[in-house]
Amino acid sequence: MKARFIYVWEYLQTNFWFIPLILVFIAIGSSFGLVYIDSTIQLKSDKIFLYFITGGVESARIILSTIASGMLGVASIVFSITLVVLTLASSQFGSRMLRNFMHDRINQFVLGTYLATYIYCLLVLRTVKSEQSIEFVPNLSVMFAILVAMISIFLLIIFIHHISVSIQADQIISDIASNLNKRIHEMFPLRNEIRSAGKAAMDVKEMKNRLKTRDCVYAVGSGYLQVIDFEGLLKIAREKNLLMVIGCKPGDFIVEKSELMQMYSAGDIIDETKQDIKKSIILGKKRTPTQDPEFAIHQMVQIASRALSSGINDPYTAITCIDNLSAIMCSLTQADFPTGFHYDEEDQLRMVTRVTNFSGMLDASFNEIRQFADGNPPVLIRLMEGLNSILTFAGDEEQKNALERHRTMVFNAGKTSMKEQFDLEDLKDRYEMHKVQ
Repeated sequence: MKARFIYVWEYLQTNFWFIPLILVFIAIGSSFGLVYIDSTIQLKSDKIFLYFITGGVESARIILSTIASGMLGVASIVFSITLVVLTLASSQFGSRMLRNFMHDRINQFVLGTYLATYIYCLLVLRTVKSEQSIEFVPNLSVMFAILVAMISIFLLIIFIHHISVSIQADQIISDIASNLNKRIHEMFPLRNEIRSAGKAAMDVKEMKNRLKTRDCVYAVGSGYLQVIDFEGLLKIAREKNLLMVIGCKPGDFIVEKSELMQMYSAGDIIDETKQDIKKSIILGKKRTPTQDPEFAIHQMVQIASRALSSGINDPYTAITCIDNLSAIMCSLTQADFPTGFHYDEEDQLRMVTRVTNFSGMLDASFNEIRQFADGNPPVLIRLMEGLNSILTFAGDEEQKNALERHRTMVFNAGKTSMKEQFDLEDLKDRYEMHKVQ
């Protein structure tokens, strides 16, 4: 249930309408609340209250009408600028970057503020009355509209500055690296389901021998695996005395009617249990970073790949991506990757899952960049330097072997593509400097 809640919250945060809609509801509530206060109190025309008195009915109408029309005009300008930025980001950095701009809180808040102010003014304007027997001027409500309009002017300046900064390649890469570091610390702490590989293998064999009935759960549609509710599945497995073996992980593309998991039980598994299991696995049309640590890496790799294309030819952006990826991989050398064996409260193995490991993250980070960097000496040299930096943090033989494999591939790419002998010697010096014996 927690995983599903996180998925829904992530979905709402990446929708451009979420925060503007909240602000609109706040504006509606504020209009009714302030008008009610205006109707219950009478401001005196002396002392400090003089500053809150708008004037007559006509004055209030003019102020509210001016603010409403101005806010609607500025909102259309903000919306147009946002569309231009989204188009630019999609063409220069790739469509995966659109998610970052849609997720931007400042963009959502600014647009929502203008729309909310417009609706607020309309709702307050309808309460201004100048009939023969009744004359009502909501002074506090009008004063609040003026205050929000003044704040909105500064918001426009902040918005323009923020947009001009956010479309810079270095800023985009830095934001992606920050998000990835946050995800890594969330996904790779020490977990209580981790056991030694030998004990876990024995537990799997023992459970399969004891629960001899085997069944499968198949995908009801095609799409990317976005979220697995591990807590929910673990609860089902404990209650029904099951062993679940999940053969896919978040980020994998699932084909309709393909096998999602194998289940082992002491008896037949009813259809209701299978339906509950399917509800714990969410498929979607696109990858999301909720449980997929490689998502942000692919974003950065896409920026580097586009920068190395013949149409853009921007090796400095690619080098910036390599530097950030190298720093991330250095921190991953110290991470405790889960083994994928989940136990219940009684220390009984209930679920075996596919997990992301260091080698997989390393492949996702550098394989495509190396391939696109073929014939680009500065990028290949920096790639070798990045791998050398990671190697100094490597903590076990598995990590060192994976890094050595990548260093060798980079050196081989340089030997076949570098035409200048001195460039190749620079690459060779860096390769041999940290060569694992």
